[in-house]
Amino acid sequence: MLGEFLKAHRARVNPEDAGLPSHTQRKVKGLRREEVAVLAGVSADYYARLEQGRETNPSAQVLDALSRALKLDTDARAHLHRLAGVVADEGHAPDVVSPALRQLISGMHDMPAFVMNSVLDILAMNALAEALYDPFTPADNAARMTFLDPAAVSFYPRWQWVAQSTVAHLRGVADPKSPRLKQIVEALSESALFTELWEQHEVRGKTQDAKDFVHPAVGPLTFVYHSFDVREAPGQQLVIYRAEPGSPTADALRLLATSRATRAAASPGTTPVPLWLTGTAKSRP
Repeated sequence: MLGEFLKAHRARVNPEDAGLPSHTQRKVKGLRREEVAVLAGVSADYYARLEQGRETNPSAQVLDALSRALKLDTDARAHLHRLAGVVADEGHAPDVVSPALRQLISGMHDMPAFVMNSVLDILAMNALAEALYDPFTPADNAARMTFLDPAAVSFYPRWQWVAQSTVAHLRGVADPKSPRLKQIVEALSESALFTELWEQHEVRGKTQDAKDFVHPAVGPLTFVYHSFDVREAPGQQLVIYRAEPGSPTADALRLLATSRATRAAASPGTTPVPLWLTGTAKSRP
């Protein structure tokens, strides 16, 4: 089946789209085997063996190269890895949030919304989420914010529960081989509570739950939050906080949004640039 998949998809690639001349007469539709091999950086003989089923153990690196050569989308790439019996890694720039998703969350004016990766780095936020997490300096990684930022204890009325949930999420979702996870765990190890919870190996994942906060500017807030996997970027999650219409939280959110807009208007050009746009890694744990 692996060979059939490769053959079918190379027939779909326009040679011009692959940067190859198409004016010559072609006996096959799409790309030739030799052309796929060149684009993927493997030998023509090796690629031929893959299509013929005589080579059945390609590496993840070879599969990724073939995915690029054949211009596979996220779903097709994952399927190629499954056919080869190889787990697809997350080397597809999981920290890059698509412009379409950024536009989507920016249009959510009455709900805080943000995008995180599997190790809880906050990759993008809308204006209301920035206002919500304004007490943290910076609002860059949910785990670092929970354990190492002094604002956390007063911001989270159930701080101990949030701490437990955060660690259980990291255990259950993050790739244990991820260098970024190792970096975060090392940084958070200065927290005795984190070390204790990490050693318990509890695993927990959530897609919906209640969230309670105490914001220094507007007081107590209660949300229902929803978390959605971003299919175009495996490892990313879109998180949305929803307040019940007519509730004190909804009123407080409007006040928070108005206050932030007023401050921004009073100091044009001084709004801090989000860290995920600057490329600065030093602020992350």
